Amino acid sequence: MSPSRGGAAPTPNSERLLAPDLARGLMLLLIALAHSRMLHPGGNLLHSPAGGSGLDVAVQWLLTSFVDGRAAPLFGLLFGYGLVQMTRRLTGPGTDPVHARRLIRRRGAWLVVFGVAHLVLLYSGDVIGAYGAFAVMFAGAVTWPGRRLWMVTAVGLVVGVAAVALLQVGVGPDAPLPVGPTLLDSAALRAMALPTLPIAALAVAPSVLLGVWAGRRRLLEDPDRAPLLRRVALIGFPVAVLGAQPVALQAVGLWSPGSTATGVAATAVFAATGIAGGLAYMAAFTLVAARIGSRRGRVTTALVACGRRSMTFYIAQSPVWLVMTEPSLLGLGGRLGAAEAAAIAVATWVVTVVVADLLGRAGRRGPAEALLRYLTYRPALSPRTPLASGS
Repeated sequence: MSPSRGGAAPTPNSERLLAPDLARGLMLLLIALAHSRMLHPGGNLLHSPAGGSGLDVAVQWLLTSFVDGRAAPLFGLLFGYGLVQMTRRLTGPGTDPVHARRLIRRRGAWLVVFGVAHLVLLYSGDVIGAYGAFAVMFAGAVTWPGRRLWMVTAVGLVVGVAAVALLQVGVGPDAPLPVGPTLLDSAALRAMALPTLPIAALAVAPSVLLGVWAGRRRLLEDPDRAPLLRRVALIGFPVAVLGAQPVALQAVGLWSPGSTATGVAATAVFAATGIAGGLAYMAAFTLVAARIGSRRGRVTTALVACGRRSMTFYIAQSPVWLVMTEPSLLGLGGRLGAAEAAAIAVATWVVTVVVADLLGRAGRRGPAEALLRYLTYRPALSPRTPLASGS
């Protein structure tokens, strides 16, 4: 078998690291909880109180402080880490770095296709397309010198914080869900977000590039990094939670900004400190994985199975939100309490973990992962590396 052909193969399950897969499995719970806000009043506005019982208020504070804007950066960190692993595998002896960048762009282009389909057909808050666009635009980021990496990270952070702050201020107090009287009308409303895809790619750049930095230093696989990971978790969580309070206190009705400028500043602080939460989650999940080691029980195995099929089960959550929020279906968007909405999110995630475990035990990949791998790797093999006799 030729080196290039072997270099283009995806990572076998036996060689996959525990920490990223475990983190992805748990990340899907955080994402489900973040998405559940569309089921309670004011869900599109982070600072809008949902009201309800004392339990609802407590749940909203917890989710605003620990999940909203804190789970999404973890997605980006793991994506960036994966890009480094992919590049490392594709740039071994006898392989071409240019080919690695070409393959990353091809994979990114297909992710954009997946993301567009997901957004139009199911869910307005898709992030797959944004990460695909990032891969297309910045495929060479994994080999950038450190100074360039940090400069683009800083620019992306400014763009992302500004986008979140302006969005939260500009959508108005009602913040309606992008739904229409029919499924087709809703799809058309969601499609209106497609032109913002390049901006979304820049907004996710800071977390992805920090993931690239972490991947270069093998933070999720080197046991000697444990002291650094503990410091990241111990510092990251307080920074993220404290930075969320200007918005969280508004969300529970305990504080209101005196001016528009103060409200924008509160949202900007919330957005800027979210990446600290993503780093803290990544560090904490990695430390848990290190503690587990090879002693994997039933729960760990199921979570890892879900993490290995994270795109499939990220998408699989969306039909729940579609059915719940569409006026032509259940039409429950904005009508549930925060606690009830969070319970639905947890139940949805548990079901996906169970299904993922069944797929894992049957030795089957997730449908989305299988299709993406076929589209990404198969074209790279046929025209460029014909099989020689006896290979």
